[in-house]
Amino acid sequence: MSAAAAGSGLAGRRLVPAIAAAVTLAVHLAGNPHYGFFRDELYFIICGFRPDFGYVDQPPVVPLLAAGTQLLGHSLFLLRAVPALFAAGGAYVTCLLAAEMGGGIFAQALAAFAYLFTGVLMSFGTKVGPDEVGLWLWPLIGLYVLRIANGADPRWWLAVGTLLGICLESKYSVIFFALAVLGGLALTPQRRILRTRWFAAGIGIAALLALPNFAWQAAHGFPMWELLRAGQTWKNTHPSPGLYLFQELLITSLTAAVVWIAGLFWTFLRPPLRFLGWAYVLLIAQMIVLQGKHYYPADVYPILIAAGGVAFERWTAAFVPARALVVAVVATGGFLIPFSLPVLGEEQMVAYSARVTAALHLKRDALATEKQQQVRLPSDWADMHGWPELAATVAKVYDSLPPAQRAIAVIAASNYGEAAAIDFFGARYHLPPVISGHNNYWLWGTHGYSGDVLIDVNGDCGRSLHLYRSSRLAATYADPWGEAYEMGIPIMLCKGITAPLSQIWPQTKKYE
Repeated sequence: MSAAAAGSGLAGRRLVPAIAAAVTLAVHLAGNPHYGFFRDELYFIICGFRPDFGYVDQPPVVPLLAAGTQLLGHSLFLLRAVPALFAAGGAYVTCLLAAEMGGGIFAQALAAFAYLFTGVLMSFGTKVGPDEVGLWLWPLIGLYVLRIANGADPRWWLAVGTLLGICLESKYSVIFFALAVLGGLALTPQRRILRTRWFAAGIGIAALLALPNFAWQAAHGFPMWELLRAGQTWKNTHPSPGLYLFQELLITSLTAAVVWIAGLFWTFLRPPLRFLGWAYVLLIAQMIVLQGKHYYPADVYPILIAAGGVAFERWTAAFVPARALVVAVVATGGFLIPFSLPVLGEEQMVAYSARVTAALHLKRDALATEKQQQVRLPSDWADMHGWPELAATVAKVYDSLPPAQRAIAVIAASNYGEAAAIDFFGARYHLPPVISGHNNYWLWGTHGYSGDVLIDVNGDCGRSLHLYRSSRLAATYADPWGEAYEMGIPIMLCKGITAPLSQIWPQTKKYE
């Protein structure tokens, strides 16, 4: 090969990651900001507006990022730009991983396409959530550990520790990924890279970064642990090991799954990469034993996708089969895009979902992670509907009160989604802060309200406890595209509390 050709190839390999990141970012910026704010996004924003070292159900990074996008006013585009940027970072690192594993331009390109069209990864890049941070940082941790294993300066462990600490301040499940990587290293000759003071220093950095949130959880009696136990007992589904593995295939989407499965085999065939294969196996084993939701380990897939790109580059001798594989990944991924990006109108989405599930002979609840009634739209899309209108309906009830009653009235909601929506959209109506017993809202307490006049959203004024002397249905709210349990929401007006609200408050706690 001539020097010019070699230089051209090197330039191409350097250019592919940037192109992959730019395309991924463009797809998400165009497709993300549709329908409306997601329930959890509203909750993250409200949590971020009340900054703390931790929250009942999450570390602080994602709430702070979400709230930061809304400082100048409501903007769905700016909010959704945050996961889009993390998705672009994940695409870039996936290509770098393929290159680190010895892949050329085709390996990087195939990995980039498979990454973009992997349903669960596209979903992480669509709406704000704790998994968005790992979308970029889990594969980046994998890249740095691989480089250390390949002979890089062991001081890179400091970077690994920093990334791990940031992830711990974003979502706790990264600890299982870290344990899996350590287990993979321990099972292979690469365990040698753990025998350095820089590895210990990296662990120290991660612990130091995670300490404020750990201290917050400890100070509040580890509410996250209580929440997880409640979810496992009352809320979450419990798939068998076989169903869990099948769900992993479904969430990663057909031909994209072929790429990561090939990558898994490739890591076991190549001794320098074998620790990454073991890391995946150990991670999934932990999830099955602990009955984690199917998407909990999904940020690991860019690593296997990168390995799959290299595997197919090596295994594919002719150009036509290679090109056919890329076309298959793009075509299949494009077919499933409406389930990861909110790009279709509601009616079109309902019809499309019915056709796809029928064509694939799937039950609609095949990927359900919680026990709940199915609705017309996919659950995530349903949860992006009705929130501004709910706040407007509550505001009408609030404004209908005589001035003296309005001055002391407080609004209560049955869950954090309703509460956050009324808090977020209620500012334009000058509504008071909402109270709720659900998750972190319970910790925020009663805001000093007596509760003598209470607007109870999706409640019954504590009828079974005889909390109020009088109550009546003031309004009902329903959105035809919303969640089933948000259909026909009663908005009750409760007056004459029979006991101090501060005395009743401990009984309202609901961590789930």
